[in-house]
Amino acid sequence: MPSSHAAPRLISKKREKITALPLYHSGHLLKKFTDKKDFQSFYGELRGSTIFLYSDDKQDMYSEKLELRDLKSMVMDKQGVKGGSPVYTLTLLSEKVQLKTDSLDTGEEWKGLIMTVANLEIPSNLQLLPGQVLKLEEILKMEHERNGAKPHSVPWDTSGPHTQAPKPLPMSPSNTYDDTISIIPPGFFSVSRQQAERMLEDYPNYGSIILRPAADLINYAITLRQVLPSGPVTRHFKVRSEASMFVIELDSPVTVSSLSAVLEFFVQYTSGSLRPYVEPQHYETQIDLCPPELPPSRPGPPLPPKPKKEQEEESEYIEPDLPEKGFTLAFREELQEILKKRKE
Repeated sequence: MPSSHAAPRLISKKREKITALPLYHSGHLLKKFTDKKDFQSFYGELRGSTIFLYSDDKQDMYSEKLELRDLKSMVMDKQGVKGGSPVYTLTLLSEKVQLKTDSLDTGEEWKGLIMTVANLEIPSNLQLLPGQVLKLEEILKMEHERNGAKPHSVPWDTSGPHTQAPKPLPMSPSNTYDDTISIIPPGFFSVSRQQAERMLEDYPNYGSIILRPAADLINYAITLRQVLPSGPVTRHFKVRSEASMFVIELDSPVTVSSLSAVLEFFVQYTSGSLRPYVEPQHYETQIDLCPPELPPSRPGPPLPPKPKKEQEEESEYIEPDLPEKGFTLAFREELQEILKKRKE
């Protein structure tokens, strides 16, 4: 008898065949239209840029779906947060729906996923854990590839020896969000402690501070390299993510409001001797020009008529016309007889 975990995997494969889209995220959602009173419970799957809603987690055919490419805005209803269950209003092309999640953390994750696949960019001002941000990066990359986007559409530089975390682009004007500050500042890299040490040692000209995920993928860490009179020294500091704040765990903990402020604290504390590690981007310095195409030749002016003497010299020799097919032998004999009489 198959295990109890086998059935969901088989159903998941059926869903994949039915939808023909990659699965990015799944979980329980409450959904209703804005003109309805009560929410309905669904099991939601984010596949590509579509949310498929199932009556439960064992149903293989979806009941409803939401096309997120038609999304105009997504706003949290502050009046609808009861018991930590946020309500989001999604304005689509031809309808308005509301989604409700079981907690603020779950809602924040769904919001980040929905906005990322809808706008093909990671929204800013999200309170997400490092592991969740890395998940959004991977989903964004897969969506660009799935939609045939060009490499430069990816909103972060991948030309250097290490892959940097995304720098979110401004959101579309149709959105109601006022997101201008990136959640991930320059200087953040998805690397381990050992990789960060090696980067700072191999490329000292790029900078001296790296912000990275901590080993638990819940908090952050700072790796910095200082050149002291006794020689270079590498140090690591833990940055704890706490609600909407970040705590730098020093002897006297320092609390700041953003990851950019974490980096700024170390820069200011060392009077600018340290700076965030940023890989330089390559820029061209020459423009290759194709040789200009020659315009099509135009016919010259008509040649003047030739002098009469040249015309006579040219017409001195002419090619005889070939006899016609009806030129008979009798006619030739008659002509010869006439010429003979003339000579006599």
